Amino acid sequence: MLKTRENRRYQILCNVVLALLTIFMVFPFALLFMSSITEENTLIMNGYSLFPRKLSLEAYKYIFQNGQKIFHAYGVTIFVTVAGTCINLWMSSMLAFGLSRKNLPFRRVITFYVFFTMLFNGGLVPTYMMYTGTFHIKNTIFAMIVPNLLMSAVNVLLVRTYFTNSIPEALYEAAEIDGAGQMRIYFQVALPLGKPILVTTGLFAALGYWNDWTNGLYYVNQEQFWGIQNLLNKMISDVQALTSGLMSKEMAGMIATMPSVSVRMAIAFVAMLPILAVYPFLQKYFAEGIAMGAVKG
Repeated sequence: MLKTRENRRYQILCNVVLALLTIFMVFPFALLFMSSITEENTLIMNGYSLFPRKLSLEAYKYIFQNGQKIFHAYGVTIFVTVAGTCINLWMSSMLAFGLSRKNLPFRRVITFYVFFTMLFNGGLVPTYMMYTGTFHIKNTIFAMIVPNLLMSAVNVLLVRTYFTNSIPEALYEAAEIDGAGQMRIYFQVALPLGKPILVTTGLFAALGYWNDWTNGLYYVNQEQFWGIQNLLNKMISDVQALTSGLMSKEMAGMIATMPSVSVRMAIAFVAMLPILAVYPFLQKYFAEGIAMGAVKG
């Protein structure tokens, strides 16, 4: 009876702590959204609040005045995210599968080489010269996919560790006895059993592609190839320029009515909304993939 009471108290304490943590994590997103729909003058006079005195959708109206550009940028970002994530998973998982096989020659050397890339890189200027001068990806859709995000050493090591610790070597040996080659083992044994870690690393890659704006900044100066982050960053720059007082008198009316503070909140909310919508469906794989992929092997 005493143990039952202690267990109940422990469960209540855990639930309270988790509820508080949930509130702390949800609060910034709720405050961001409410600030984005708060009337500009109210927001300036009273500050940020979950219960604003006056609501307004002027910030979203300003963003969607150029709705065609917004939807085009969303299309570019969705394509880049899906294509880049698929290629990232394919390349990372194939390399990880090879490194997980104990009979691979120079396995330790290759693993160290992959790990070494986590510590050092070639620098921005040589990287820019290589991608623009050698691969000629500037002002192409490949500029949004290839540089810095195509394969992650962290993902490779996570997937390799998962394959090593979670898939028994006996399964590989049984497949080889049945006549399966390495590619068949990879597709029919490793990938199906590695679903949790692949979803986890795929989420990392997708977040990297969705939130990336540096590739568009460095390698793209044509608006047709801009993703949503680049377009929204340009909108923020325009708002800052309009409100800086450096514009002509003809812009005075626009400046006076522009929701310069709330529009930044709206831009941030628009950029993160799709990720917030997708993440709950992938959460069940996230904890298992991280726990199994982080075990030292």
